[in-house]
Amino acid sequence: ENREDMLSSKTNRLTEALEEANKLFSGVSRAREAALDAQFLVLASNLGKEKASELHSEMTAFDSLVFAEDLLSFMGINRIEGEGDDSDSEDASSGFLPHNAWHKLGAEAEKYFRRAPCFHYMLGSFKSDPPVPRQRIERQKKTTRGEIKQAMPAQLKKMEESHQEATEKEVERILGLLQTHFKNDPDTPISFFDLVIDPNSFARTVENIFHVSFIIRDGFARIKLDDDKLPVIEPTKDNERKGNDHNPAAQNQVVLSLNHQEWK
Repeated sequence: ENREDMLSSKTNRLTEALEEANKLFSGVSRAREAALDAQFLVLASNLGKEKASELHSEMTAFDSLVFAEDLLSFMGINRIEGEGDDSDSEDASSGFLPHNAWHKLGAEAEKYFRRAPCFHYMLGSFKSDPPVPRQRIERQKKTTRGEIKQAMPAQLKKMEESHQEATEKEVERILGLLQTHFKNDPDTPISFFDLVIDPNSFARTVENIFHVSFIIRDGFARIKLDDDKLPVIEPTKDNERKGNDHNPAAQNQVVLSLNHQEWK
């Protein structure tokens, strides 16, 4: 009976009806009364949906003419002076803006933009000139140049082989020390830092960590954490090393950071 009144956005008749139904529901004792309450709830839901669909929020609508008019009013347009002007220009017909109108608008808009200040040079812009091409000077070829080319690769190859051999020997030496320690006392794991840190040389400590990394990479030893969450190192058995070769996912690589202060 009061459908139009309940759908009106100016009244709260629908809310009042729901509150009254809540009070009446507390005295319901028969099935017929509960069915009537359910029927009212369905009707109230439909009315609420229809009332919500009729609301116009106008949140997404944008009128450019109204926006421009508001901007002109904020900038202080003088329409009286514009109407009294006899010129036929558009500025005269629409009004007159003061000389600081755009500055006023910019100062207001600056509050809503967070941006870094523009970069500028203290002594003007830096313009780099392209590098001047150098003139190539043809040198006289010497007869012994071919002999030098043949000798240099052999010399470098010998240096690389000697450096590689020294690294392999150092790795084997450290692995031998580790295996000897575990043969004498297999139940006591050795601390990783006690093994690699040289208290008298930071450079030697870095070299020890470098050499131990080859032992870990090749599967001859493994690192794990003890009860204090500190790394300990122990050699692996032959059967464990063969199992790691068949399972590449079991090998992990980590990066250890150690500066001079931490070494001290």
